[in-house]
Amino acid sequence: MHNSKMSLINKFMIVVKRKAPYNNLHHVYKYSTSFNERQGDPNNSITKSVFISQSTDVFTNLALEDWFYKNYNFTNHHILLLWRNDPCIVIGRHQNPWLEHNSQVAEKRGIALARRNSGGGTVYHDNGNLNLSFFTPRERYNRKYNLGIITRALYREWGIEADINKREDIVVEEKFKAPFYISGTAAKLGRPNAYHHCTLLVNVNKTALSLALERKEDGIETNATASTRSPIKNLIDVNSHIRMDKLINALGWEFLRTKAFVLEDGGQDLIQRQKGFQYINPTEDWFPGLDKLVSEFRSWEWNYGKTPKFTVTRVLDVPTEDNKIHRFNLALEIQNGIIEEIKMRLPASLVSHDFSEDASVITNLRGTRYDHQVMENIIATIGCKTVTLSTSQNVDKSNMIATQ
Repeated sequence: MHNSKMSLINKFMIVVKRKAPYNNLHHVYKYSTSFNERQGDPNNSITKSVFISQSTDVFTNLALEDWFYKNYNFTNHHILLLWRNDPCIVIGRHQNPWLEHNSQVAEKRGIALARRNSGGGTVYHDNGNLNLSFFTPRERYNRKYNLGIITRALYREWGIEADINKREDIVVEEKFKAPFYISGTAAKLGRPNAYHHCTLLVNVNKTALSLALERKEDGIETNATASTRSPIKNLIDVNSHIRMDKLINALGWEFLRTKAFVLEDGGQDLIQRQKGFQYINPTEDWFPGLDKLVSEFRSWEWNYGKTPKFTVTRVLDVPTEDNKIHRFNLALEIQNGIIEEIKMRLPASLVSHDFSEDASVITNLRGTRYDHQVMENIIATIGCKTVTLSTSQNVDKSNMIATQ
């Protein structure tokens, strides 16, 4: 980080004391050492900070996360970044947005679509969702350690017994008699830095989530990463006393009081040596180069143009003058979000000796951006009717989250 910005950040560092730990914590280890033991403890070479973004714009927050990943030195300073977004859909780096969300509903509701830099599946964010990004050097990346901080904070403050499953997502069971996700998780591993980020569903609008993530576009063939839907619960459904501000406080303190290399409680002594909480304003003034990153994350070229190659196919019926119905396939080949080819596979009865079954058509659309309306416009123009070969089951997605 630039020296001028480092000094600015140091001005806002706040170290405050934490109340005494609760008694009878079965999931939280008590830890104490002598002065001599602390002197030789490698955990003491690392300081920690909790940064809280003051922006609720998804593109700004993704850019801020990327800025830290690309510019910050985490060798002796681990960071937990907490951030929240206005309503948006966030897809993984290698996903197809037309497969992962209902673009018509999203557009009507003003729900932004954003592609993040990490892999994994699609998630819905609003102000009832809390995002956590854990930054360390690559060699210290430890997803279970990070998730352990979250589960310990939930137990310490509210007695919630949350588990980390084999997929390394956080689930709760308790009175529900079946596990429900309260978190999704993904990571970006590079050199020299890495980050692990995850969501916590606190009080998300599950109706909006359901509508926004309902898949509407069919007939897409692709190798893009597909999301897997899993049952979810809001944390307030688990414990009605949970509030966002208190959760942010609990998670931050758990991060600061936990030793850097092992999931052990360092207590008040460790907290006093940390750099504490800081509200940060993600602007170009604070983080030089941030505006360029925000512009990139906001661009069509990133959110749609980075989509892996895919083909969209429709089966159509076309009537002829002799009142017969002929069935054929219409296929669009899409590369980097741009229509490369439009092909029509004609029925054998309409193919002469001079033409193959595959005909290239409507050449003026080549080189244009694909969107959900393009195929419908083509079908309407040539006066055909779409054939529905199969129907998907009506599933209530209001309690589902998409994960990899």
